[in-house]
Amino acid sequence: MSKERRTFIKSLASVGIGAGLMSSGTAYLHTENQSESSEDNKPADFQLTILQTTDVHCQIHPHDELFWENDQKVFRKTGGYAHLATYLKKMRKRSAFSLLVDTGDMFQGSYLSAQTEGEAMLPLLNNLGYDMYIPGNWEVVYGKRQMKKLMGGLSAPKVCTNMYHDMGDGKRGDHIFAPYYIWQVNGVKIGFLGYTDHLVPRRQSPNYSKGILYTKPEENIAQYVSYLKNDEGCAYVILLAHMGLSQQIHLANSPECEGVDYIFGGDTHERVRKPIQCKYTKVVEPGAFGSFCGRLELKISNGKVVEDEYHLDEITVDKYKSDKKMADIVAMIEKPFSKEINEVVGYSTVPLYRYFVIENTIDTLVVEGLRYNLPEIDVVLSNGFRFCPPKVTPDETGNIPVTRGFISDMLPVNSPIRTGKVTGKQLKVWLEKELNNVFANHASKRFGGWVTKFEGMQIEFYAFGPEGQRVKTIEIGGQPLDEDRVYSIAACERDGDPGDMICRMKGVMDVVNLDINLHDAMIKYLQNNSPVSPNPKHSAKALDASQELLTQVTGVEYSFR
Repeated sequence: MSKERRTFIKSLASVGIGAGLMSSGTAYLHTENQSESSEDNKPADFQLTILQTTDVHCQIHPHDELFWENDQKVFRKTGGYAHLATYLKKMRKRSAFSLLVDTGDMFQGSYLSAQTEGEAMLPLLNNLGYDMYIPGNWEVVYGKRQMKKLMGGLSAPKVCTNMYHDMGDGKRGDHIFAPYYIWQVNGVKIGFLGYTDHLVPRRQSPNYSKGILYTKPEENIAQYVSYLKNDEGCAYVILLAHMGLSQQIHLANSPECEGVDYIFGGDTHERVRKPIQCKYTKVVEPGAFGSFCGRLELKISNGKVVEDEYHLDEITVDKYKSDKKMADIVAMIEKPFSKEINEVVGYSTVPLYRYFVIENTIDTLVVEGLRYNLPEIDVVLSNGFRFCPPKVTPDETGNIPVTRGFISDMLPVNSPIRTGKVTGKQLKVWLEKELNNVFANHASKRFGGWVTKFEGMQIEFYAFGPEGQRVKTIEIGGQPLDEDRVYSIAACERDGDPGDMICRMKGVMDVVNLDINLHDAMIKYLQNNSPVSPNPKHSAKALDASQELLTQVTGVEYSFR
């Protein structure tokens, strides 16, 4: 055990959560009252506030955040658990009845979280006073056992209606977490279901979710909604989801969702400021990185919800000052690792961000770093990641510092670099499949990520063209793609992928895992080339959409800003 790890464990004990780390990940069914009011004196009319965060990805400090205003990028300082704590105190003070939920991706996304396998987040989350959680797609990043340990270390209930123990040979065991939860507030029951992305075994490295079986939400939503409303008498049913906005809209338009009053979504970091009204229910999603909190105000009269009003609140540091208690806990938990987190490894001359569907400066930095380390490779690839807040504030040098901590924000999983060879035809087929994952006409077929990034290859494509016919042109090394030629490729290894797979591309030949990993490659590139200027090169050029496309979502009244 490292010195930093021992110091960190002592820090956990000092804030009273050491024992919580040994708790089981299994939740049980409960009902709870937030009020001591009896049936005789409970008010006929009252308001309930339900608050939601999601996809914070372990971003515990205030950070630069990108907004799209008047067709241009605008940056403001937002987020940070100490500032979120101040906001939550204000919201709870103004409402006699409130619930706070988080819909996933709490334990992955930073150097601190990776070094402690997520355990550094527990005292922070517990001190914020959450009332309920569901696991996100990245909660499995440290494996099933650690996921259960982390979720069990949280002091509030956990709910997930579509995750089961894998008993082997595809046999389904019990739910890992409670399939539903009922909260009785002032004599009125509010029912909650929780659905995480059933595509986790495909979207994440396969070994992460080993031992877990997932089912599609449509399999059991109707039966649980009926139970909550008809048997338990719930006045309102909220579906907590971590499936991505497109998938959540698809679900809200499916008859199985009849009876659900709201979907509180997550995964794709979308900022829904006005609820999206679908056929059977409304859908919201409150951004990411602790920069926002969703706020649903329910007016309840005679035991029934008669009105709802939704707001997406920005956690700006100017408006919500730092809470001292939470700031002290953050500093104490981070102290053993602060030197490494804040070590500057290079500089950028341009703002670093990852918000546009097609190309971003962060991803350009990643593929240029891979290219620098692998100059002989024809095409280097990077997944269409979403996580990582922007970095735009320069230091005294006049350039933007890139720290070791920010490398982990960009690439939280430090995987080995894998190389191999494929034919031009394989590349073309793979590109069509990847583009369909992003732009599929049917919402249920869209994955949660964005366009895969690459260096050494240029393509022109129709984002909204027919499936399998989106790619118009492909060039590699400035020459048209030869479908019969063999090209070399490189990307990160995904833990548990077959030996002939790279970046979800099957049948790759001569696959080799190199001795260098992603972080070392990035640090070497930055140390030898700073300051860098990773401006997107339009390696992927959309012919029917803006290069500044900010969302995959179409067909509804919604825009990202």
